[in-house]
Amino acid sequence: MSPVLVEDAKRVRRALADARDQSAVVLSREALERIAQWLDAETQGQKVVITEGLREVTPTDAAAMLGMSRTQVRKLMDEGKLPFRMVGTHHRIRVDAINAWLKIEDARQEAAMAELMALQNELGLFE
Repeated sequence: MSPVLVEDAKRVRRALADARDQSAVVLSREALERIAQWLDAETQGQKVVITEGLREVTPTDAAAMLGMSRTQVRKLMDEGKLPFRMVGTHHRIRVDAINAWLKIEDARQEAAMAELMALQNELGLFE
């Protein structure tokens, strides 16, 4: 975490310690952008997952991170496309595995789009 964000976090904690309903806090642009992103997601009904140093999440949290249903996440797990481990009877998915899957999926989609565009050009369907 950047030193600026560390100081921002300290200022927010101090303001919260005052136990008032409202507080004014000066924050860096970086912190404000993160807060705005979180608030935008919340207002659009999206689930926000904060791992707080955890390196593993539940399938439900993974679904929120991937923007898909829990059933789709379980299918990826069952197909071996999204590695997981069992903790007792509970599934846990590493956050870095989710990020790796997203990278692979983005690359796959870009390649498919390039192939589609080349085919359209070849057929004269694209101006």
